[in-house]
Amino acid sequence: MKVLYINRNKFDYLQDLVYPGLVKTIGVSNVLELPWNNKFHLNFKKYPKNIGLCKGSLFSSLFNKADMKQVDIVIVASCHPDTLRTYLDIASDIPVSTPTVSLDGGDWPAVAGDLDRLGGKELYEQAMSVRPFDHIFKREYLVDEKYADNVHPLPFAFNFDRRPKLPDELKYDVAFWAVESDPIRTAALDLIQNEFDCAENGSIKNQEMKKYKRKGDFYLQELSRCKISLNFRGAGWDTLRYWEVPSLAGFMISQKPGIVIENNFEHEKEIVYCKDDLTDLIELCQYYLKHDEQRREIGRNALNKVKACHMDVHRAQKILEVSA
Repeated sequence: MKVLYINRNKFDYLQDLVYPGLVKTIGVSNVLELPWNNKFHLNFKKYPKNIGLCKGSLFSSLFNKADMKQVDIVIVASCHPDTLRTYLDIASDIPVSTPTVSLDGGDWPAVAGDLDRLGGKELYEQAMSVRPFDHIFKREYLVDEKYADNVHPLPFAFNFDRRPKLPDELKYDVAFWAVESDPIRTAALDLIQNEFDCAENGSIKNQEMKKYKRKGDFYLQELSRCKISLNFRGAGWDTLRYWEVPSLAGFMISQKPGIVIENNFEHEKEIVYCKDDLTDLIELCQYYLKHDEQRREIGRNALNKVKACHMDVHRAQKILEVSA
C-alpha cells in the first residue's frame, strides 16, 4: 500500500503523530510526502516538535516519488490553508477510485472549524466542491455532537520513539504545569497553588509557554518524577499531557474528556477522573498521595493501555482500516 501524505512543514501534533505510525505500519518507502518535510527526518527540534521524527528514514524519503497511478490513499494531514492549497494543486490528478482522507487535528469541534480562525474556509469549500473527502478523522469529536457518517474520532497518541530514559526517583507530589487556555485550568490552579508542593514545583498561575523551564526530553523526565499529574482541557479537549503521563507509567487525575476516545482509560483502573466542578480534586490528591501502591498500579495499567491501544501506530492503522 502506498499513501500520499500531504502535509505542512510546521508542527501539527496530529499530522506529526500519524506520520511515524504510517512509516512503522507500511514502511517509509510507501509513505510519499508532499511536500518533503525535513522535520520528519532530521532531529533539529526539541520535544514535542519532533514527535513526527523517524530516524533512519532520510535517504529513503528523498527518493520517494508520488505517482498518482500507484497511490492507494491520499491523506491531507492537517486542516490548514497550506495543506489545502497543496491538495487543490493535485486534486484533479487523483483517480476517482483513490480514497481521499482529511485529518482534522484542530481545537474547534466543527469539522474544519479551525479554518475560520486561520482564514482558509473558502479553500475547504473549494476542496469539497472539487471532490468531497471520503473520510474525515477528527481529534475534537464531541461526545454530544452528531457528525456525518464519514467523520471518525482520532485523538492524539504517543510515539514511544520520543520517550527518553527516565529517572527512578519521584520528586514532586502534585503538579500541573500549564498555561491557562481554558477557565477550568485557572480554577484548578486557584485550588492547588497553595496546596501540597505546587508552589515550589511551579504549578502556579500566569505561566507562559515560552518561559517554561522544563522543555524537550527534560519535560518528560520531570513529568515522570510526579507522584500525581493533573490534566484539564486547553483550547481543545485533547491534550498531549493526557497521553504523555500514562506513557511514562505515571498516575493522572483528569477532567473527563468531552470527546470520543475509543478504548479510553477507565476510572480507577488506568486513570482517576475528578468531578467537572473540581470539588473533589484536593480530596483525591490527598487520598492518592497516601496510597502509593494503588497509585503505582494505576500508572502501570495506564502504560499497558497506551501500548495496547494508543500509540502512533494505532492511529495510523485506524486510518488505513477505515479508508482502504
